[in-house]
Amino acid sequence: MGMGNNFLSQEEINALLAGEDLASTEAESADASADDNKIDTGVITDIDKDLLGEIGNISMGSASTALYQLINQQVNITTPVVSVTTLKEIKEGFETPNIVLDIEYVAGIIGRNILIIKTLDGLVISNLMMGGDGNVTETHELSEIEISAVSEAMNQMIGSAATSMATMFGRKVDISPPSAKVVVDGSIPISDAIPEDQPIVRVSFRMTIGDIVDSNIMQIFPIETAKNIVAIMTGEDKAKEVAASEPAKDNKKDTIVNKEIYEQPAPVQQQPQQQYQPEPQYQQQYQQPQYEQPRMQQPVEVHAATFEPLVPQNSVPPIKNIDLILDVPLDISVVLGRTKKSIQDILNLGTGSLIELDKLAEEPVEILVNGKQIALGEVVVVDENFGIRITNIVSSVERIKRLK
Repeated sequence: MGMGNNFLSQEEINALLAGEDLASTEAESADASADDNKIDTGVITDIDKDLLGEIGNISMGSASTALYQLINQQVNITTPVVSVTTLKEIKEGFETPNIVLDIEYVAGIIGRNILIIKTLDGLVISNLMMGGDGNVTETHELSEIEISAVSEAMNQMIGSAATSMATMFGRKVDISPPSAKVVVDGSIPISDAIPEDQPIVRVSFRMTIGDIVDSNIMQIFPIETAKNIVAIMTGEDKAKEVAASEPAKDNKKDTIVNKEIYEQPAPVQQQPQQQYQPEPQYQQQYQQPQYEQPRMQQPVEVHAATFEPLVPQNSVPPIKNIDLILDVPLDISVVLGRTKKSIQDILNLGTGSLIELDKLAEEPVEILVNGKQIALGEVVVVDENFGIRITNIVSSVERIKRLK
């Protein structure tokens, strides 16, 4: 209902007296869009929408980079469209089931952020993360591993977006561990923390993944969160903090200087402050060191800097009293080689599977001490046990450096 000012218009009063449906009367007489008919958008101005769209464009750009690193496909998230709506209307406009990631800001920003992606797009992302080609022909119910994969991708995206916002705001922005769920019909709420009829800000983006996906992804903010973000970017947030702290300072000055105010009974919460107000004589004595310090300027003696003579490194013991640590145990490990596998390849491993490493059979293996490479060697067999014959080793001085 159009009750943003808490008053009914004459047309609304006439409609109520005539027994007509007030909502239908408003719908017929309004010239604005459907969203504006149902929701009071006065709290979010066009300037606010432009600013939120620009912030979303930058932060979701970071999110697209995070997603690219996970799926190794070119990702573009652009063209933000900001509108005020409700979760109920968003759910009614769902074309397919959707995956919802809900996070709460715990530092830097007030409120929460909801990221919604279509289930089909989530299937493509999970397929790419598990080594597939991303060609998903039909939508099927997400398995637990697919939900975990998409949730991790969305978590990385929203984390990168939060980091980008922290850079823009010049403050630390922390988020809570996200909760993910699949919304398949109207019986499942999008968010347990936001009522479905409460106005919210939706920032919808166009998302493309290579030549596979051309779809939409949306961010949802409560009105309070959106206004807080705008206040931070426009400097109003800091101005409010300064304004809130200034009256306390002014009251303190008035209590000392203005005799009438000093004699007035102070509120209960200001009693501790009044008890510690210094008397004029004590105040002068207390502040005196602040004025004496600049006056006391003793002559400063300046001497040329002296340095010890440089000695070649190899002639100096790397550690003094090294005998004290000679019995400290160290972990020695040998690296035959390394390789990278996708999640799908790991899931396909079984008894008898072969994993090819990045080293040739005749190449030396790495010898690590506490995780630091100190030598190279070759594998030998000693009394039916494997062993390593050192073929190349760094100097003792270098070894000490690497173990520090």
